[in-house]
This record gives sequence, structure tokens and C-alpha cells, in this order.
Amino acid sequence: MKLIKTLGIAYQSLSKHKVRTALTVLGIVIGVGAVIIVMAAGEGVKGFVTDEIAAFGYDIIEIEVKTPNTGKTSTQNATQMAQGLSITTLKLSDAEAISKLPYVKTMNVGVIGQEVFNYGGNTKTSMIFGTDENFLDAYNISLAQGANLTAEHNNSLSKVVVLGYELKNKIFGTEEALGKIVKIRNKNFKVIGVLEERGASFMMDFDNIALVPVTTLQKQLMGIDHISFMIAKLNDTSFVDQAVIEISDILRERHNILEPDPDKYDFSVNTMQEALDMLTVILDGITLLLIAIASISLVVGGIGIMNIMYVSVSERTYEIGLRKAVGASNKEILRQFLYEAALVTFGGAIAGVMFGALISWLIVIIAKSQSFGWSFVLPISSVVLSVVVAVGIGLLFGLLPAKKASKLDPIEALRRS
Repeated sequence: MKLIKTLGIAYQSLSKHKVRTALTVLGIVIGVGAVIIVMAAGEGVKGFVTDEIAAFGYDIIEIEVKTPNTGKTSTQNATQMAQGLSITTLKLSDAEAISKLPYVKTMNVGVIGQEVFNYGGNTKTSMIFGTDENFLDAYNISLAQGANLTAEHNNSLSKVVVLGYELKNKIFGTEEALGKIVKIRNKNFKVIGVLEERGASFMMDFDNIALVPVTTLQKQLMGIDHISFMIAKLNDTSFVDQAVIEISDILRERHNILEPDPDKYDFSVNTMQEALDMLTVILDGITLLLIAIASISLVVGGIGIMNIMYVSVSERTYEIGLRKAVGASNKEILRQFLYEAALVTFGGAIAGVMFGALISWLIVIIAKSQSFGWSFVLPISSVVLSVVVAVGIGLLFGLLPAKKASKLDPIEALRRS
């Protein structure tokens, strides 16, 4: 009963100064709201990344070129890149050797570039992939219309192109694209297919790419004989660990790398699980940093509570003295002011959760309108933690004013009033 009575007194005291209480609560609302927005955004992005990687499948091994560790500084390596120096040791023959592993279902190879597409004077610049017939399977994409690249296209260096959904619309508009000729570096390429609408992902914007045979891009457009990446799609995810080891051994032998030291490799062998783990660590770190920054506003709100509580103690000196004169103990006075601080922060925390959830929901709507498959995620644990921390801050910053109130001498308090 004492608890209910004390809470009632605290509520009545706060109600007498509605504007002051509202302004104090506002600081907590903003602080908790900011924390909730960051937490919801972090969980939403992690869910989005997980779904994107899962869409590609965990049975994929990605092999890319990389600069071996030569002992040079990052500045020197950056200078080399700026000068156009690149690793050219990854070849189509490497992909053929890897494809002979019994658990490799398909191999996809690729060279990435950027080209200008010209149709009837309408020019568009877009990313171009020199690849093979296994690209669609590797990335789980389907055709909206037309045909895919074939092995024969690569064998004969055919000048054919498959356009991304959005790129097709940019070049042709509502006009039919199949069978039409687009110019790339003044060479005629026949449009044989259009990819289904896929939308942008954190890995690639599949709607704005063009696919041509890898040999055609190598020999007729770029004048190279190397490739940029390979993707091995396995029969089952149970072979992933074994595949990483055996693919590394094959490439190390073929590239005459004697030491089994990944720092010396001119290639990297990565799994989708590794990519997910790395991105999760990065996102968790960013989320924690943003939460720490957002929490500053909670501390500011706590300082506001302390200031208001000191003002309240000064204004209610007579009330405190009178209550003590009729038998109220120091602990009862201390509890009353602490309950007032707790009520303010609890109310502000609840309002902050609602505010943060609303803003997070609006962010998700905006993200989805921009073709990002971002879901609204707000774990209950995050809500509870935010409220508990907010109330804890309120009690912490309300403690000094409450102690000051509890230690007032009743005779001196009544005399001063």
C-alpha cells in the first residue's frame, strides 16, 4: 500500500507542472526513440543481407583475383591500382580444372567491365559481364524473355547480348528488344534475351547489367585473356569446406605458388557463409557505435531530469519539512523523489519506443519503395532493454536531488519556507 500511495503522491506532484514534466519527458522520448531506430535499422539490414545471401545459396564458392601480400604499404598498392596494374593470372583453364572436381555442379566465369550501349543514337552506359551459360544458375536469375547465352556462343565468339530488365527499358523503352542490334564500341550485338526484373541487391544491380559471352568480351572488346572471377556451384553444402581446400590447392599448383600461405595467393576463395559472417560483424559494430552515439541523448535527458528535480526540491521545501514533521522518514522522502524520476523516464521511454517504432516503420516503407527488401524488425528484447536503461538513467540522475530532499532538516525547511 505504501508503494501505491508514494506513486500516487509522485504522480500528483508531476501533474501540477505539466509543461515542465512534458519538456523533461521529451528528452527521454528523443533518446529512446533514437536508440530504437538504430536497433530496428540494424536488425532490418542484417535480415536484408541474410536474405540476399540466402537467395544466392550457401552451396556457392566464389573465386576472385587479389593482390598477394608483397610487403608493400597500402599506399604503394593503391598507387599500383591507380596506374592500371592488375592481377591477370586467373584463366578460363583454371575454371576447367576446378569443374572436374566431382562435387562441382556448374562453373561460372566472368569478366566485368563498363561499356556504352548505342541504339538509334540513344546511348546508355552500363556494367557489362563477360560470362557463360551458367550465370543465371549461379545467381538464381531467370529470363523474362528470349534465350540465355550458350557454350556455342563462347566457342564462336558470338556478338550476342542479354540485357537486364531496366537496361532494356532505358535503351528500347516500350519497343521490343529481341532480335534488335545494339552497338558496343561500334560492333553490332544482337539482343537474344532480357532478364527478369530482380531489383538492386547489396551485391549487384541485376536490372542494369548486360551479359555477353566471356570470350567475346575478352577478345573483341577488351583485348585480354584473363578473367575476374569464377563461381563454383556445388552439389550440396556439405562439400563447402572440402571445396575451399581443394580449389585453393588446384589454383596454387597452377599458379606456381609454393607456400601454402593465403597472404601469398593471387586469388581468394570465399564462401557465402564467410561473406555473411563478415558482414554481420561489420553491421554489429556499426550498430553498436550508432547506439552509443544515440545514447548520448539519453544522458542529456537524464541531466535534464536532475535539473528539474533540483528545482522541484527547492520549490517543495515546505512540503518536505511538513511531511517530516508529521513522521515521514528520510527513506520515504527519498523514495518519493526517486519514484517521480522513474515515472518521468518510464513514460518517456514508452513514448520513445512508440516514436522510434513509427519512424522505423516509415523508413522500411521508403526502403521498399526503392526496391530494397527491408523488413521491419524490432525485437522485444531491444524494447525491454531500452526501457530498463532509460529508467535506470532516470533513477541515477534523480538520486542526488532525492538525497538532498531526504536530508533536509524539517525545522530548517519549515523556517525557510
